[in-house]
Amino acid sequence: MPKTSRAKFTCESVTDYGNSELNVSLIPDYTASAEDNQFSKYTPSGQLKMHVNNPELKDFFVPGKSYYMDFTPVD
Repeated sequence: MPKTSRAKFTCESVTDYGNSELNVSLIPDYTASAEDNQFSKYTPSGQLKMHVNNPELKDFFVPGKSYYMDFTPVD
């Protein structure tokens, strides 16, 4: 079993509440590429929603842009 799994998600939406507070919604990429299928082949749907309160991330998440997510188990 791999120690880490990588997925590629696309930012679906960002709601900016001001004062560096954001709601971010991301969905897995579903293309036929070998890179995307490393993860999405077995998990063809999903959604990640986060409430972020960090001024350094105010412009980090952009709708339509893709991001890698690495999943590593915590012992």
